[in-house]
Amino acid sequence: MYENKKILILGMAKSGYQVAKLLSNKNNEIIITDSKEQDKDKVLELKNLNIEFILTDKPEDLLDETYDLVIKNPAVFPSHPCIVKAHSLDILVVNEMEIAYHFLPQNIKIIGVTGSNGKTTTTTLIYEALKEAKKSVVLGGNIGIPLAEIINENTIKEGDILLLEISDHQLIDMNDFKTDISVLTNLCPTHLDYHGSYEAYKSVKYKIFKGHTNDNIAILNKNNIDSIELTKDIKDKKYYFNSEDNYYTDDGIYIDNKLVVNIKDILLKGTHNYENILAMLLVMKVLNLDFKYGIDFLKRFKGVEHRIEFVRNIDGVEYYNDSKSTNPTATITALKSFANNIHLIFGGMDRNQEFNDLIPYKNRIIKIYAIGEVRNKIKDFCDKNDILCETDEFLKDALEKVNKNVKKGDIVLLSPGAASWDQYAKFEDRGEEFKNLVNSL
Repeated sequence: MYENKKILILGMAKSGYQVAKLLSNKNNEIIITDSKEQDKDKVLELKNLNIEFILTDKPEDLLDETYDLVIKNPAVFPSHPCIVKAHSLDILVVNEMEIAYHFLPQNIKIIGVTGSNGKTTTTTLIYEALKEAKKSVVLGGNIGIPLAEIINENTIKEGDILLLEISDHQLIDMNDFKTDISVLTNLCPTHLDYHGSYEAYKSVKYKIFKGHTNDNIAILNKNNIDSIELTKDIKDKKYYFNSEDNYYTDDGIYIDNKLVVNIKDILLKGTHNYENILAMLLVMKVLNLDFKYGIDFLKRFKGVEHRIEFVRNIDGVEYYNDSKSTNPTATITALKSFANNIHLIFGGMDRNQEFNDLIPYKNRIIKIYAIGEVRNKIKDFCDKNDILCETDEFLKDALEKVNKNVKKGDIVLLSPGAASWDQYAKFEDRGEEFKNLVNSL
């Protein structure tokens, strides 16, 4: 299927590099481009595989009707001139995960996790619970391990479970890819600059159910109206959390109206995490696994790095890293995890996001420290809604101001509610900088 082709890979990073290697021995002519310099050793490795790397800001100038395929990095916008040109030339545009899907061994079970918020934590919970149950499970996708890398390293075999975190940026360029079990954590307006509208975003998320029949499983959030509306016509057998049967209370988490675990016995706190745990337990249920494996893991699990991650207590002031918060809804989730006295570091890339949903939680906030490209819009929002706000372009400067204002009992929360790409290559870099700054105090 992917042999004897002329291929343009748009964007290197991990996924472009791995998919180039995957296709290198199929008699393909492959060019890989990026607008940034890449690791010299990796470029040389690709050259030795007869793959040409071209550094360019205008890859569309390379593209013509002689190409059979464009493989797009998920970070590349669908409105990119190269993608627009590819469509005009009727050249197929896909991504690394779609390609790698066709190289998977037979008889594996694929679990896909998507949603606006909670994807990484839910995926991690499922992975650790399956490992605890001694299942042969392989983790990959948006969580940082390209599927093509899994194929290249031969880390998956027949009979395995393949667990993938899948973002909308990946789903948009998938055609044949199909899961056996799909988890949709929730939906809210996000990445609208990428998709153009909330309706377009939701239609992309719907693709995780593509090709499903009543032999497939959908695990859905009953409390999330948009998720329920989007999936009303899918053919899957549906399992709901936040439902009459599967829910959490102040005391415990219940499946089929039976207590599975007491809240006091698990380290993860916050309603968002209880929802993630419910999704994990429903995956265990449909796989006929004993819940005790998930419970044993939950008693040890402290949370995912960069997601409301406790960093340090300094003289009674607690610092939390929530750099993975890339939309305001995720920030609200973080705010709900604390009662009050929050110094919120907020902001990043301007993606036409709205902030009005934060208003019901403003009494929890002592002051917002707005950073990044969107900082002035945040300041305008705060001024109109009687929220104290200071602005700084950079995280370091904002944290210096925070540290002048905090007192014992306060919470310092980095929860940007925005993408990191105005200043950082990825949200992990933003979180690491915050943690390094806090640990140097």
